Amino acid sequence: MKIIRASVLGFCFGVRRAVELAEKALAENPGKKVYSLGPLIHNENALRSLEEKGLHIVDESEIEGLEKGSVVIIRAHGVAPSVTDALEKRGCVIIDATCPRVKASQKMVERYSSQNDYVVLTGDRNHGEVIGIAGYAGENFSQIQDFEEAKNFEISGSESVSEKNVILLSQTTYSPKEFEKIENLFRQKFHNIAVMNTICPATNERQQALLELCQQVDGVLVVGGKNSANTKRLYQTAAANCKLAAHIQSASEIPEEFFALDKVGITAGASTPDSIIKDVEMLLTSYCPKA
Repeated sequence: MKIIRASVLGFCFGVRRAVELAEKALAENPGKKVYSLGPLIHNENALRSLEEKGLHIVDESEIEGLEKGSVVIIRAHGVAPSVTDALEKRGCVIIDATCPRVKASQKMVERYSSQNDYVVLTGDRNHGEVIGIAGYAGENFSQIQDFEEAKNFEISGSESVSEKNVILLSQTTYSPKEFEKIENLFRQKFHNIAVMNTICPATNERQQALLELCQQVDGVLVVGGKNSANTKRLYQTAAANCKLAAHIQSASEIPEEFFALDKVGITAGASTPDSIIKDVEMLLTSYCPKA
């Protein structure tokens, strides 16, 4: 069996930075409670490893119950300003692991909203990143999930649309193809429009690397958390472009049929640690068929 890795896979810069900051906080605060505000990353195995080292997950609704001096890590998705304010009022030590690209989107929304421009954000409205970015917006703000919503979108209010600048931007892990469709539609709908392509290059790079991989193998294993949006999109691409594809969280979930293939491709979501990717490779290479 030949195993081929996608040229780009696994931890992105923002997630790796968040994990490293968490591990540093745990090492520097022995005996002290260290919290992650929500799951640090969308990977159960990686979370379990951090929890074993002493990281506790706390929900935003539980901030009022935190002790003064508690160390709280803001994950790569970022949070709304109101959440940071609540942590500061509780006297928490805040470690901001917000991805720099998400931070840039937050500042962008805050700036354009304050200028009375109309800001439209594409993305999953239930995703932590989108919720956090929306917290920086003023009244002139809307969020849409997909092209279908974009088709029915109109700006309401007393002020004429022609008098407003429309700013279109996106969740960093949004589908590049979906964003392009929405951009083309909005350019027809609104004359005064500025498009900010805030999709992280790593998202597109992983997709392109996967498409190339699909041409070289008999099947593709997509390794990553079941709750990871970018991993789900990788699986969708693999399923559409390769005759056999599977979304797994760990080596133990590899479907039996993959062990009979001549060439197996591996890709992984942005929250998948290197160690899990290696485990998948090792199990594939060490497999011995029953006599």
